[in-house]
Amino acid sequence: MDEKSEISELFIPQTEQEKTALVEKDFMDVLKMVAPGTSIRAALDDLLRAEMGALIVIDNGNISSIYQKGFSIHSKFTAQKLTELAKMDGAIILSINTKKILYANSFLFPSPEISTKETGTRHKAAERTAKQTGAIVIAISERKKKITVYQGDKKYELQESSEVLRRAAETLQILEKQREGFTEAINNLNLLELQRMVTIKDVCGVIQKFEIIKKISDIVKRYLIELGKEGAIVSLRLKDLTKGLDKEEELLLKDYFGQNYLYSEKILEKMDFDFLLDPLNISRMIFEELHDKQVSPKGLRILSKTNILDRYISSLISNFQFLDKILLASDEDLLKIFQNEGMLSFFKEEIYSLREKLLIGKRI
Repeated sequence: MDEKSEISELFIPQTEQEKTALVEKDFMDVLKMVAPGTSIRAALDDLLRAEMGALIVIDNGNISSIYQKGFSIHSKFTAQKLTELAKMDGAIILSINTKKILYANSFLFPSPEISTKETGTRHKAAERTAKQTGAIVIAISERKKKITVYQGDKKYELQESSEVLRRAAETLQILEKQREGFTEAINNLNLLELQRMVTIKDVCGVIQKFEIIKKISDIVKRYLIELGKEGAIVSLRLKDLTKGLDKEEELLLKDYFGQNYLYSEKILEKMDFDFLLDPLNISRMIFEELHDKQVSPKGLRILSKTNILDRYISSLISNFQFLDKILLASDEDLLKIFQNEGMLSFFKEEIYSLREKLLIGKRI
């Protein structure tokens, strides 16, 4: 499988499970509630191991009209107590913060007019209740040995931590390859900027890498939510692979789009993965220019990699506008910025050192 196909597989849902994995941000909080390491997940896993079915509803204040309360419990939530109460028929009702078990042996009667794709009685009731009330409803199937979480129109089947960890590790491997490709692309752009030979194609190639890495990172972050405390190592590796990238992209966009960089950023956020795969799409949408047109950055990003003070960098960009003009400026014009020969000499040494590092392939 080539690299393009490998990445594509991350973004093309293959099953209903994969489709529901691409959930909206607000559903992430729901997954956090049932992540490994939480009390409620411990209880769910205990029920699954004991091959017991269960229907659990987290009361959001909207369910009172569709359930019969059953036995009043009103006691502190513990995994052991939930497991014991699940031996009874009916649903278990938890408080909105899941810290209390309110009722057990309760019966749900959501509207039968609400559509559902489920087949079992328990799962039909769970899906309809979630759709009708917006509450979080958890159904455990003793026959299929699966835990399904519902909220509103969303449905997600919890995976075993080992499976989620495997998928996270595979995604990290793809991310590592993309980071290597990004490093090569950004080093090439650095050198081209100092040689005053940058084209829109070069810039778009780097932007493409930025955005693909961000989208793959989002997938890993979702896995981390599912993994809970068991995702610590994955989290550390993700931070290592993405360290400094957001700031680097921001400086690059400021370099080529100036005050309009936020607008360009918004356009990029709206681009889906398939669209990003072709750098020509990026140049057409944010540059609105020919792909091979030569351009020059303001120099903010590359100059920030030197030891030149920020106030001098700001003055250079303010006076010369673009990096190529800064690099071609006469000593007389540069002295107006640095005001003394010593600072001018330091500036030249920094640019020379930067160029030499890039020529020998050293990361900056």
